[in-house]
Amino acid sequence: MNPPKKLRELPNSRNHNCFGCSPANPSGLQMKFLTDGEAVYSQLEVPEHLCGWSNIVHGGVLTTILDEIMSWSAIHLLKRIALTRTLTVEFLKPVPVGRALRAEARVREADGKNDAITDGVIYDPRGDACARATANFKVFSPAVARRLGIADEATIQWFERIFALDE
Repeated sequence: MNPPKKLRELPNSRNHNCFGCSPANPSGLQMKFLTDGEAVYSQLEVPEHLCGWSNIVHGGVLTTILDEIMSWSAIHLLKRIALTRTLTVEFLKPVPVGRALRAEARVREADGKNDAITDGVIYDPRGDACARATANFKVFSPAVARRLGIADEATIQWFERIFALDE
């Protein structure tokens, strides 16, 4: 399964320290995201310092990759700020560190209010699924996130700007 050819990169910001996606976090995964408007994709290699035993990617790191790709699918496809409520992961095969991986996620269901369900998969270089997950998210408009104190003002303004880019 290869991602579609017509993809655009999603905006990111250096003004945060997220372990999954911040380009400014030297210890993190520094994930970048692409979309075709139906799913969100990321290609990455997990560095050696994030292995479990025997140079196999730690299950917590695989879970982080899935959580990150699924949350960005909710953020970009629903134009909402997303917070993970539940996450279920199925580990299908060991993943060696330092290999090219592809993660992808889709929004399976959104109730139009505050709930969304996403599905995510991590593929190895041969295209075999290594791990898959389903997550439930609470999603918020920037105005509601502001009112509830979910994020600081600079972060909410950043979300407002990226949501406006797609309009």
